[in-house]
Amino acid sequence: MKRSTSTKGQRSALPPYPKRGGTGLLDAARHAWNGLIHTVVHQRNMRLHVVAATLVGLVGSGIYLGLAEKVTLLFCVVLVFFAEILNSALEQLVDLVIQQFDEKARVAKDAAAAGVAVLAAGTVVIFAALLVHNWDTIAQSGPQIVRQVLLGVPLTACVAGLMMERRKPSWVDALCFGGGLGLLGALALRTTSYVFSTLNLGLLIVALAAARERRRLWNAGTAGR
Repeated sequence: MKRSTSTKGQRSALPPYPKRGGTGLLDAARHAWNGLIHTVVHQRNMRLHVVAATLVGLVGSGIYLGLAEKVTLLFCVVLVFFAEILNSALEQLVDLVIQQFDEKARVAKDAAAAGVAVLAAGTVVIFAALLVHNWDTIAQSGPQIVRQVLLGVPLTACVAGLMMERRKPSWVDALCFGGGLGLLGALALRTTSYVFSTLNLGLLIVALAAARERRRLWNAGTAGR
């Protein structure tokens, strides 16, 4: 479709940006939620972060940790999520402005991705340091660790299954979500931190929302990458 141009050679007038559903607090929360789910659906690294956060939640809800350790782990998870979402937004902005290959655009994207990688690597180092620092507690938590592994591995598989890119029947998503809820309920019976248990519940809900959005894209004929 051709854009209309003025006789004075000015830049073509662009169509007005479509209005959003609203600007209230609930509308703002809905837009932010949509941005989160969009990132999970379209960014593979974000899906990996969700799986890693689930594992962190399993550790935090299965091992007795101090308040400082819990806050540190939660902060690391939130910070990595924030960085990946910001990286996704920057990529979309660069693609919107630059319609052809440009070396500066590549550098901008690579630098943003490097920022996420540095945060993720730092989180792994912090996580390892916390485990070493609390090794005496971990060594005395054999039964709890076994329980977290037996129930946590299937839970993580449910979260990953919901976010899987491959097209699948709706009953598979229902099975993954229902199974995840059941496993979370079993884990919550002997949790050491309801904060981390709630974190895992939130991640399961995010994975379900991502599965629903991906199914909507499939039905519309435009699957996310």
